[in-house]
Amino acid sequence: MLKSLSKEILYQTDIQMLENKARSIRATCIKMAHDGKEGHLNGALSCVDLLVGLYYRWLNVTPEDPKRKDRDRFIFSKGHACSSLYAVMADCGFFPKQWISRYAQNDSPLPSHPCIHALPVLECSSGSLGHGLGMATGMSYGLRMDGIKARVAVLISDGECNEGSTWEAATFAVANRLDNLLLIVDYNRIQSVGRSDNLMGFTSLEEKYKAFGWVARTINGNNISEIIETLKEFPFEKGRPSAIIAKTIAGAGVSFMENQVLWHYRAPSDEDLKKALQELSVFPIYTELNA
Repeated sequence: MLKSLSKEILYQTDIQMLENKARSIRATCIKMAHDGKEGHLNGALSCVDLLVGLYYRWLNVTPEDPKRKDRDRFIFSKGHACSSLYAVMADCGFFPKQWISRYAQNDSPLPSHPCIHALPVLECSSGSLGHGLGMATGMSYGLRMDGIKARVAVLISDGECNEGSTWEAATFAVANRLDNLLLIVDYNRIQSVGRSDNLMGFTSLEEKYKAFGWVARTINGNNISEIIETLKEFPFEKGRPSAIIAKTIAGAGVSFMENQVLWHYRAPSDEDLKKALQELSVFPIYTELNA
């Protein structure tokens, strides 16, 4: 009893640490958007918990050898939301935190959409929506052909489920039994000019992927504990690709940004930055002093 209780306490402490980490990443994203005069905070904040679960507890990748052959591959398809990806990767040591201060600046290694030529530790450039699942599927197939037992994860937006190329890749993955492939849909229900359900008539994304032959599950994509427990169960079934439909909140973690379409493009003002940091009660992972 005492031993199991200790494990439970350790687990809860670990989850609390990751939740604090997620708040710090959110603070960093907001400061990046403010300093770089860039928007896309809705989608950046909605997927922070997913990225924390992936990078801190699941992906087999290391900054010391980021291109080793047996590494897991991660495709961040929703490239416009890359401030969250950059913040997590910098915190994990894939590049100096000081680079964060140059986000979206001319000649920066951290442009407003991820570019492998600017930041070679990435697996690919992204941001042209609808391509991520196809790239991930190709990587999964290639790894299997080469006999490399690595996993491929791809994070796409719900808006990318508008694209026919997404469903073409979904069909290919099932036909080729790619059980080394994990798809995560950031279902924050907001696209560039409105709500996804109104624009495209989405019903159940879980049922859509199941109809294509995937093993799909719907989770709370802003609950780190639930994210980690679901990732532990991958692959969900041998011989079939796995999909997580992560129900998230656009702008998650900052009350005045949550579920507001305007924050898809709007950059925060000085006052917005101050209010957001006060609500989060944490510091970004960089400041002007150490940039």
